[in-house]
Amino acid sequence: MQVSLEGEGALYQRLYRGLRGAMLDGRLPAGARLPSSRTLAAELSLSRNCVLMAFDQLFSEGYVEGRVGAGTFVSATLPDRALTPWHAPASPLPAAPPPRLSAHTRRVLSMKSAAADMAGDRRLRYDFRYGLPAVEHFPHETWRRILARRARATSIRTLWYGPAVGFGPLREAIAAHLRSARGLVATAEQVVVVNGSQQALDLATRLLVDPGDRVVVEEPSYDAARRIFQAAGARLVPVPVDDGGLDVARLPRGGKVRLAYVTPSHQFPTGAVLSLARRLELLRWAERTSAHVLEDDYDSEFHYEGRPLAAVQGLDRSGRVLYVGTFSKVLFPSLRIGYLVVPPSLVPPLASVRWLMDCHTPNFEQEVLADFIKEGHFERHLRRSRARNASLRSALLEAFDQSFGERVEITGAHAGIHVVAWLRGIPAKDLPALRVRAAERGVGVYPVEPYYMRPPREAGLLVGHGSLNEREIRAGVRILAEVLRG
Repeated sequence: MQVSLEGEGALYQRLYRGLRGAMLDGRLPAGARLPSSRTLAAELSLSRNCVLMAFDQLFSEGYVEGRVGAGTFVSATLPDRALTPWHAPASPLPAAPPPRLSAHTRRVLSMKSAAADMAGDRRLRYDFRYGLPAVEHFPHETWRRILARRARATSIRTLWYGPAVGFGPLREAIAAHLRSARGLVATAEQVVVVNGSQQALDLATRLLVDPGDRVVVEEPSYDAARRIFQAAGARLVPVPVDDGGLDVARLPRGGKVRLAYVTPSHQFPTGAVLSLARRLELLRWAERTSAHVLEDDYDSEFHYEGRPLAAVQGLDRSGRVLYVGTFSKVLFPSLRIGYLVVPPSLVPPLASVRWLMDCHTPNFEQEVLADFIKEGHFERHLRRSRARNASLRSALLEAFDQSFGERVEITGAHAGIHVVAWLRGIPAKDLPALRVRAAERGVGVYPVEPYYMRPPREAGLLVGHGSLNEREIRAGVRILAEVLRG
């Protein structure tokens, strides 16, 4: 019997495919008797076990049937007789009409995002992309040691579902850190552990915002937050930002507003700080209008000038503030652990919304992070990172001063891991060509324009410095200045 044994895989799989192909193309017609397993094994120089395994698979899929005392026969009705023969090339499927997408998806697809532009290019030698910490300075050995210890002690609790609000000891560690470092007034029961600040923003929106609701956003502001609100069907109310942060005098006085999204400690992207007077007025406005304030404290750990102001949440006495934080900027982005601190009345409904979304953040990573914080490694790493970033920030400011002089204005340099460089005399429309020329020289720079709902006329760059060293910063800024000079 001629059976093809070509192709990949074990011999029994090849024999199975060869016999199935012979049945489908008619060489073994319905009712035909197959040779015995011993005979076929001898003819094909295979082991009998190999033939029996191929027969078993044909039996299980309905291609053959056994008759007691008579042998093995091809089934009268093959399971896929109506399909294209196995060896024939598949014809292309006819073009299908586009699927009907939900209103939520259509809103998401209609929005412009800075995310793709900020994706960066690994080929760039001097990449000033925002948001990347210097992961090479992370205490890898300490983290690996805690990982190994936790892995050896893995319990049923770790492997089972965890609480939607997060691992209890981690919530306690986060609350203690925030009370000390950011002046929050909160207990561990108010902390909800989430998969990064992006999920925190999404959860807060699901919790409080309905389609058609008004949401205040800073102008300019973090575009991913705007996209979350717009995807939920909210109507955005942009409020301008000046040197003192959000201009609270221009908050809407009439019409119901559900939420105000702010970055008061280091406004994104301008870097302005919301003054104490404005923070108090923001809280009074929220209480008068029954709105909630969503405070995104995304990089407050890095402050270089003066004493940082306490978080808005620490000033709240009426339960209007939801506070968002993340470990991505301090530890490493792929950890994907952030947190929400909410008024006690919002914890139960938030837990229900979270459970429906994705149940909870992985238990094992939460346990490791809790140990990392409680054993003091987080504070030590934070102190080292703060000192390193302060040096990088100084190098960046000196480099711009030396290479650009009066041709650039830097804002937002007192905190965080980025600044905004306004290129004086260069219109925003000339920036794409400038970026291409800079990339050809190995320098990656990124426009601030996507974070504005009403784009500025002057060219501005969002310049991150967290993942470069001082030598790279000075070289990259020098090359950028040379590109500008043409």
